[in-house]
Amino acid sequence: MIIPYQEIQPDTLTELIEHFVLREGTEYGEQDVSLADKVAQVRAQLASGQVVIVYSELHESVNIVPKEQVSAENNSLIC
Repeated sequence: MIIPYQEIQPDTLTELIEHFVLREGTEYGEQDVSLADKVAQVRAQLASGQVVIVYSELHESVNIVPKEQVSAENNSLIC
């Protein structure tokens, strides 16, 4: 299920984005990018619709994924 980012409390959204960008394997290239810059980049991607926040009842988890990975018909991840 897609969760509109606008419906998430600002502090909670920031924590969600920070958790996402701090996950092992999230790579930003050879340059060091500050946490604040990474969070701003993800916020911009949310605002532009490039990525969406998805809640999985099955896994009881929340994730940020590219919009292309979500089925428009049922708002679920395409595997």
